[in-house]
Amino acid sequence: MTQTYDVVVVGGGPAGSTAATVVAMRGHRVLLLEKQTFPRYQIGESLLPSTVHGLCRILGVADEVARAGFTLKRGGTFRWGRNPEPWQFSFAMSPRLPEPTSTAFQVERSRFDEILLRNAARVGVDVRQGCQVRGVLEATDRVRGVEYEAADGTRHTVDARYVVDASGNTSRIHGRVGGSRTYSDFFRNLAVFGYFAGGQRLPEPNAGNIFCAAFDAGWLWYIPLRDDLTSVGAVIAEEHRASVQRDPTAAWRSMIERCPEVADKLVGVPTATEPPYDQVRVRKDYSYWKRSFWTPGMVLVGDAACFVDPVLSSGVHLATYGALLAARSINACLAGTVAEERSFAEFEARYRREYGVFYEFLVSFYDMQRDEQSYFWQAKKVTAVDATETAAFAELVGGLLPGETGVGVRLADASADLDRAVDRLATADDRRNPLYTSRTVGETFRQGRNLQEEALYGAPLDDTEPPVPNGLALAKDGLAWIA
Repeated sequence: MTQTYDVVVVGGGPAGSTAATVVAMRGHRVLLLEKQTFPRYQIGESLLPSTVHGLCRILGVADEVARAGFTLKRGGTFRWGRNPEPWQFSFAMSPRLPEPTSTAFQVERSRFDEILLRNAARVGVDVRQGCQVRGVLEATDRVRGVEYEAADGTRHTVDARYVVDASGNTSRIHGRVGGSRTYSDFFRNLAVFGYFAGGQRLPEPNAGNIFCAAFDAGWLWYIPLRDDLTSVGAVIAEEHRASVQRDPTAAWRSMIERCPEVADKLVGVPTATEPPYDQVRVRKDYSYWKRSFWTPGMVLVGDAACFVDPVLSSGVHLATYGALLAARSINACLAGTVAEERSFAEFEARYRREYGVFYEFLVSFYDMQRDEQSYFWQAKKVTAVDATETAAFAELVGGLLPGETGVGVRLADASADLDRAVDRLATADDRRNPLYTSRTVGETFRQGRNLQEEALYGAPLDDTEPPVPNGLALAKDGLAWIA
C-alpha cells in the first residue's frame, strides 16, 4: 500500500513534532511516524528559555506548557571552576526579555513531548504511533519517501517530497545523509543516571535550578522535576565503562557518594520506585555531528543530526531549533519561493553555526574546572582538544563563527573570557549580570534570544543581520524563508 504526502517525518520527539507542526501550519500534508506509543520515557529534562518562550509560542503550545505544572527554572547553579562556592547562571540577562520570559522549566519529557505531539495532530499532522521505519525510498538523484511497518505488522510505503529524520541517536536511516557520524573525543564520556523520590532543594528563588557539581571523576547533574522526584546523573570518563557495565546502579551510587555537594542533598532519600523512573540507565558516545545535514529529498534534525553535551541543557534547544530551520526550508521549497539548494543551504548554515557556538562554549566551560589531580579534568582542557577533532570541527563551521583566528586560539580566548565573567559574579549587583557582558555567553545565546523575540515581537529587536553571510530573510509568519 503506497500513500502520498508532501512531507513524512520520522520520529515524534520534540524535533519531529516541531518540524511536522510548522510544515502543517502552512497547509501541507504531513505524515509523522513514531515507533513508540506516547507517553514514553526520555532523558533531556532541563529546558532553555528559547524553547519555552520562543519555540513553544511559535507552535501554539506556550500556554499549555505553562499550565502543565512543570518546575520553574531561573537558570543553573554550579559548583564548578576555581571558586569553591556555588555560583548562579541566571537567564535574566537581557532587559529585552524580562520575566517571565527569562525563565524555563524542568520537565518530565514523557509529558512535555506528548504535549508537542498532540499539538501536531491538532494542526493537521497525520500522527501514527507504533510504526517502525525500515528504510528510505530513492529515485535516481534524491530520496522520495520511506518504507515502514505499522503496529499491526503490515508493511507500507510512503511517497513524499521530503523526508525529515528526527528519529534520534538510534536512527536507522541517518546514514543516507552525510555518511557516518563524526564523534567528539573531547566530549566522549559516559552518562549513568537515575531518580530519587525527592531531595533537598536550593534556597529560593533558585529552588528549581539545575545544579551541576564537578568532582574528581567528572560531574553530576541534579534536576528537581517535582517535589517527590529528582533526576541525578553522573557524566564520567570512558575508563569507568567496565564498572558501569558490571553494575550500573552501584556505579551510579558510587559517583554520587564521591560528590558531597550532591550526596548531602540526598541523605535519607530513597530512590524512585514509580515507573519509568525506577531504573538506572546509561548513555555513551552521544557527542557527534554529521558532515552534512541534508541531501535532496531528506533532512536530519535533532539527535539524528548532532548532539554536544548535557552540561548546559542545550539538547532540546538544538533539536527544536534545527527542526524549525528545516521546516522553514521545506515550506519555502513547497511554496516555490526559494530554490531547493538555496533554501537548504540556509538551513544547514544556520544549524551548523548554532551547533558550533554551543560546542565552543562547552569546551570553554569544561576548561574552567581546575583539578590538576584528576584524569578526567586534565583531559577536558582546551589544550587537550585533539588536532583531528579540531580540523573536523573547523570544516563543520568554517567561516560561520565570529573572529578570524583559528579554532584552537578561539577556544582558548573563549575560555579566558568566560572565566573572567564568572569571576565578576562575586562582586556583581542585581542590575547587570556580568555573564551577559561576556562575548562568549552573548554569542552562544544570541539565536535563542532572537527566537524568543521573533515569537514575542515578530522579529529580533536589535540583531537584524542574518546569522550567516548573505542569508535569507524570514517570512512575516515566521514559517519559511524568502529571497
